[in-house]
Amino acid sequence: MSAPISPSLPRPDPSSVEPGPGFGGAFVFDGAEDLWRSWRDGLTPDPPLTISQWADRHRFLSARASAEPGRYRTDRTPYMRAIMDALSPSHPARRIVFMKAAQVGASEGGNNWIGYVIHHAPGPMLTVQPTVELAKRFSRQRIEPLIAESPALRERVKPARARDAGNTVLSKEFPAGLLVITGANSAVGLRSMPARYLFLDEVDAYPPSADEEGDPVALAEARTRTFSWRSKIFLASTPTIHGVSRIEREFEASDQQRFFVPCPHCQHRQWLRFERLRWDKGKPETASYACEACEGAIAEHHKIAMLDAGEWRATAVSRDPATLGFHLSALYSPVGWMSWEMIARMWEAAQANDEAKRSFKNGVLGETWIETGDAPDWQRLYERRESWQLGTVPSGGLFLTAGADVQKDRIEVSVWAWGRGLASWLVDHVVIEGGPGSTEGWRALAALLEQTWPHAHGVRLGLARLAAR
Repeated sequence: MSAPISPSLPRPDPSSVEPGPGFGGAFVFDGAEDLWRSWRDGLTPDPPLTISQWADRHRFLSARASAEPGRYRTDRTPYMRAIMDALSPSHPARRIVFMKAAQVGASEGGNNWIGYVIHHAPGPMLTVQPTVELAKRFSRQRIEPLIAESPALRERVKPARARDAGNTVLSKEFPAGLLVITGANSAVGLRSMPARYLFLDEVDAYPPSADEEGDPVALAEARTRTFSWRSKIFLASTPTIHGVSRIEREFEASDQQRFFVPCPHCQHRQWLRFERLRWDKGKPETASYACEACEGAIAEHHKIAMLDAGEWRATAVSRDPATLGFHLSALYSPVGWMSWEMIARMWEAAQANDEAKRSFKNGVLGETWIETGDAPDWQRLYERRESWQLGTVPSGGLFLTAGADVQKDRIEVSVWAWGRGLASWLVDHVVIEGGPGSTEGWRALAALLEQTWPHAHGVRLGLARLAAR
């Protein structure tokens, strides 16, 4: 990268600026000093900040939205550094998955990404909350304080006005970019615009379908396709039920990184597991962590140095090299947040019923809950699902058919593969913009008859039949 323009460059002599022709006559420019300063500042490149560096320099937390107002410090939650920096434009990762316990700083990390985009990497950004109502609350409680408390953002986003369509509760315009906040239950919101950046928050709380138009995660991710390798997607959530959890499915398909911290006694690095937390029954205040190598008792106050020296390590091979996955439990909560004593106390209180145990497993350990007893029919069916890449025909597929659903503003086409015994697989789902009155829409639909899809065994299959209604 080229060096910044030096402030020692010779300044132009204002007396050398001659009058010249203007609109309708001559003008005299007497601001040569301002011109030189603007020219110098315009040629000076922005510092190559990562998101964590940007947050430490520019982010301020509001008392409205944080228990620790003031300047943001990544050192308070060191495990968030690598996650935030993976969202930086210079990082090669395209999808970042974070399966985590509640209240470990994930939302603030996502907010730092939003602030960085507004300030340093402007472009269209879509943030999705579980519902439209939660999206409005997120905007008022998180985004508005984010902008108001950080001077670098306040000067780029106009104050909200009732008649200003550029800055509303769910839409924030800034130079060369736009932030749209919507709910996963709104198909219209998910199809509102192309997006280079996509923040999917609490995906396990999303409905199965957005206005009966399909999986909201898939609908939202489709908005990033035009940006190809330049897009960034951040999926974060506390998990729910095993076999149903979206974030668990995404995490299991990733490189499954865990945060390894050193034992203060033997320096052995390990990731923290709940079964290594030890305390005397009925005395949560005695809680300590037993090192898996030396069995030494690790006290709560050791966490400060442990977290500072921690590092993320992959424990699996990602199906997609551009996807990174992270998992974190509340055992890593910084000192002053959720303590090991509090976790032990919550576990003892949760023994009363399965619902309390499930809440503990999801919210504290950041793990899915496995249902016991007879599972409902829908869950049995869901657990029988198979995994294959969208856009490819699985091994058992023998021929393809497609069904087109003609809506007033679009045509939605589902491509199915069929095998022996009436087995079927959804191979592709195509949305063609334009309703029944659009000539281009019908041409695009007709073009599907010439399209082929790759088969698992290397051949390509075209459509045997296409039906529209």
